[in-house]
Amino acid sequence: MTPVLVTGLPRSGTSWTGKMLAAGGELVYVNEPLNPQHPPGQCPGVLNAQVTHRFQYICPDNDETWLPAFADTVALRYRFLAELRRNRSPYDLARMLRYGTAFTLGRLTGRRALLDDPFALFSAGWFAERLGCRVVILLRDPVSFVGSWQRLGWTIYFHELLEQPLLIRDHPHLEELRPLVGCQDRIAKAVALWRAARTVAADLAARHPGILLARYEELAADPLRGFRRLYDWSGLTWTTRAEERISRACTAAATGAGGFAWSGLSRTAYRPMDSRRALATAAGRLTPEETHRVRDLASR
Repeated sequence: MTPVLVTGLPRSGTSWTGKMLAAGGELVYVNEPLNPQHPPGQCPGVLNAQVTHRFQYICPDNDETWLPAFADTVALRYRFLAELRRNRSPYDLARMLRYGTAFTLGRLTGRRALLDDPFALFSAGWFAERLGCRVVILLRDPVSFVGSWQRLGWTIYFHELLEQPLLIRDHPHLEELRPLVGCQDRIAKAVALWRAARTVAADLAARHPGILLARYEELAADPLRGFRRLYDWSGLTWTTRAEERISRACTAAATGAGGFAWSGLSRTAYRPMDSRRALATAAGRLTPEETHRVRDLASR
């Protein structure tokens, strides 16, 4: 059965998109197996391989460990013993029970795996070719993307990309990021990452028929139309149940701090929101001067 991968830079809407694709009941949602932080990553029951970098690059030249590990993941084979050897806290045991049950029931009932993983972005071609995934890459407007990162105080450390020789070999334009190693300008670094990801996404989509580019803003503005297109692309059945659940989730009144929460055992950043209102909110997170600067840097 064909697995689905939803990827794109962190804060590009991958969790939201993944949850909406899973709303029809045909997929088992798997949150960020390539995240190097625990949780949600470093869980060998879900992915029995050691993640060493953010945006870990996987290709045919280094997939001796990754291919069997991800073959288990997309086949929904949970590795209980491997998980118990590493993670034994009460939280970890509860998470093991949840994922182990979801994997087992999903496998027995013929459901497919959905990987929501922004850290798989640069490896999306491998997922499409070696695992046969239907891949959706989310692209977000640079002002909204940078504004979201600024609000959360996030930054990127480019050495995690540049220290992966196979990644630089296959995507040599990433060398343009080297002058920003050690830079303290978070806006400049975020825009540089956005530009690099945009180039990689366009290149991957041009080379791999199993990869589709989707724009976050278009999905948020018209979620029913946008997600119906993604259901068709992913080989999912568009049902009344899916339509109703997506409609409810995308018209929920905004609550709390802007639609972001590490919630539940899966540690997903998604929660119900008014997707159209979220577009307007995201546009106001930077000052006019910062917005102008982001637009200028993004257009270079």
